[in-house]
Amino acid sequence: MNMNATPPERGFNHAEFSARTVKAQSAMAASGLAGMLLMSEQDVRYFTGFHTLFWQSPTRPWFVFVPADGKPVAVIPEIGAELMRRSWIEDIRTWSAPAPQDDGISLLTDLLGPFSKAAAKIGVMKGHETKLQMPLGDWERLMAGLPGLEIADVTCLIQGLRMVKSAAEIEKLAHICAIGSAAFAKVPEVVHEGMPLEEVFRQFRLTAIENGADDVPYLVGAADQGGYADVISPPSRRPMQNGDVLMLDTGCTWDGYFCDFDRNWAIGHASDDAKRAYDVLWRATQAGIEAAKPGNTCRDLFMAMSAVIAEMDSSGGDIGRLGHGLGMQLTEQPSHAAFDHTELKENMVLTIEPSLSYGNGLMMVHEENIVVSQGDAKLLSTRAAPELMLVN
Repeated sequence: MNMNATPPERGFNHAEFSARTVKAQSAMAASGLAGMLLMSEQDVRYFTGFHTLFWQSPTRPWFVFVPADGKPVAVIPEIGAELMRRSWIEDIRTWSAPAPQDDGISLLTDLLGPFSKAAAKIGVMKGHETKLQMPLGDWERLMAGLPGLEIADVTCLIQGLRMVKSAAEIEKLAHICAIGSAAFAKVPEVVHEGMPLEEVFRQFRLTAIENGADDVPYLVGAADQGGYADVISPPSRRPMQNGDVLMLDTGCTWDGYFCDFDRNWAIGHASDDAKRAYDVLWRATQAGIEAAKPGNTCRDLFMAMSAVIAEMDSSGGDIGRLGHGLGMQLTEQPSHAAFDHTELKENMVLTIEPSLSYGNGLMMVHEENIVVSQGDAKLLSTRAAPELMLVN
């Protein structure tokens, strides 16, 4: 993407949320569901557009009920009423929160009471990558007051909807990936031998924000001789040295959507092992990109990448997966793993993220962001150079 181009419009029009809701209601009808109770930030935002950093506080719960027909209903603390009224939602029920003795439970009981009397089935997210975003005690009290309800798991339903992005979502994802790519391109200009890794992280965050990112909530990386052994630790004050391999992996955001990809550089010079590891991973990434076609599965991507990785690392490592979905969260379903037979569909946005082990306990990772399309997948991130780049 041309970084001089006009950014996409923030938010979505009401037709976007209406279309999402209609798709959900069609799937609910097929499962005999009278509604779904949603509580997580991303699921609430997906159906309403309610976007706020206030979710960082654990004090208040937030609820949205998606009925079998009609618009969703918001049951939220009064402090969020004004923002929610700017959305397409009309039925907004509020309470003064926090109220530990009744944090929205009475309002939920009133809303769901008719469904309980009718012995209806409603959905809640129960599965992998979900959590109950209300106190367990409150959930137990709610269920005790609604004895007729049947609670079904709608994890696959919701995650299945969110896996396939709309054109407007892809536009936002392309924009933040372009910003991330521009920030990575600046790294050789702002880092140097002797710079503490902590300062490298700080400079990258500043560069990303200067290039238009709203925030850089995720930045991990490492720098050490010939490679690195850990990719999730906070940065240290250790100065970078000649012969280090530097890796930065970022999740920048724009309008609530993430990029998620990394880059590797060698400081001064690169060892033969590091060069070879990079070459294998670059080609493994290419194999994953080429396998990302509608009708293939996540397992197919995993196997395509693993076949190339085996040239240098036959163990397969224990990372668990070689990429995942991407969107309103840094990592979303599905997973590129041997166990995941999710069929790829057009407009899924994915990370392609092979990794391997080499040398004496070293590792390397490589990552790009793509959108599945008819024919060849389209890169959202700017493809990394085919050879390990040097920072002089």
